[in-house]
Amino acid sequence: MKLSIPENIAAIVPYPPGKPLEELEREYGISDSIKLASNENPWGPSPAAVSAITRSLHGLHRYPDGSSFYLTEALAGWLGAGMDEIVLGNGSNEVIEFLVKAFVRTGDEVITSHPSFLMYQKFVQVRGGCNKVIPLKDMRHDLAKIIDSVNDNTRLIFLDNPNNPCGTFFSTGELNSFLNDLPESIIVVLDEAYVDFVEAEHRIDILSYIRKSEGIPAVVALRTFSKAFGLAGLRVGFGLMHREIANLLHRVRQPFNINLPAQAGALAALSDMAHYNKTLNKTRSGRLWLQKKVQHLGCTPYPSHTNFFLIDVRGDATILYEAMLRKGVIVRSMAAYGYPDFIRITVGTRAENERFIDAFSDCLCELGYAC
Repeated sequence: MKLSIPENIAAIVPYPPGKPLEELEREYGISDSIKLASNENPWGPSPAAVSAITRSLHGLHRYPDGSSFYLTEALAGWLGAGMDEIVLGNGSNEVIEFLVKAFVRTGDEVITSHPSFLMYQKFVQVRGGCNKVIPLKDMRHDLAKIIDSVNDNTRLIFLDNPNNPCGTFFSTGELNSFLNDLPESIIVVLDEAYVDFVEAEHRIDILSYIRKSEGIPAVVALRTFSKAFGLAGLRVGFGLMHREIANLLHRVRQPFNINLPAQAGALAALSDMAHYNKTLNKTRSGRLWLQKKVQHLGCTPYPSHTNFFLIDVRGDATILYEAMLRKGVIVRSMAAYGYPDFIRITVGTRAENERFIDAFSDCLCELGYAC
C-alpha cells in the first residue's frame, strides 16, 4: 500500500495493553495466578449490577437510550448535580477525547504531567495539538511549573487527582491558589478516577468550582465506574462540568455511546451503596495492612489516596516483576514511568494480599534486595 499518513498519527505509539491473564499463565507455565497490576476492584461489582446486566441482555436487539436518561438522573441525585452538568462516556477516557475534540485545534497546546495517564497526550496528538509535559516534582504535580508553562496557545490542563501511578493528591487550598494564577480562557480537567478512595474530608467540592463561572478557569471533573464500582469491563465513565461545556461535548459525542448492559449495570450499582462502601472500607484496611508488611520486609511503601501504592524495592523492579510472575503474582514495574526501583501494586482481597506478601518476601531474599 502507498498510504499518505499524517505525521501526527505516524508519531503515536499505541497504548500498551497488558497480556491476557491466560496468556501470561501459558507463557510462564503457571496457574492460579493473581493480578495486582491494573488497579482493578478485586471484589467485583454489586450483585444487583450483575442481575441488572443479565436482565438487560434480553433487549440487545434494541438500541440503548441515546441520552442515558435514567443513569444520568441517578448520578445527578447521588452527586447533587444537574443532569445538564453530566456527560457520560465509554469510560472516562472518552470524555477526555470529547474535550480535546471540542477545544483543541491544530497547533494548540495542552499541558499534562509525567507520569500520568498516557491517553491525555495521545488524544492531543490525534487532534494535531502540541503536548507540553511537566515532570512530577517529588511524585506530585508541579503546579508552579505548570503555571509558568501556560501561554496564549494553552487550551487544556489535565491533572489526575489522585495521580496514577504515584497515588498523591493535592488539596482544595492548593487548587485555589493554582486556579487563581491561571487565565480564565483555559479549561482545567481534574481526572478523579480514584477519588472514591479519598477520605471524604479531604475531597474537593468539585461542583462549587464548576458553578463558579467567573474569576477562575472552567473546571471539569472526570469520574468512572471502573474502580470503586467494579465495572471496568463495561466501560462507563462521566464528566462533571458547567452546562455550557456539557452542551458542546454532546455535539461531538457519538449517539448510543453507552451500551445497554453498561447503562443497566451502572444504574443498579448506584442503588447498592452498601457494596460500594464495603469496597472502600476493605481497600483502606487492606492498603494499611500491606504497607505495614512491606515496611517490615525492609522496603519503602509510599503513601497513597487510592486502591494502589508504590513500593521502593531497593533493586531492579523489572527483575523483581519477572520473579513475581514466576510465582503467579502479577504486579507492575515502574521502570517505564521513570522509577526503575519501584513497583506498583493494587490492593487485593485478604487472600491475594497475603499471597503477595509471601511471594514478595521470597523474591526479595532470592534477589538479595532485602529480607
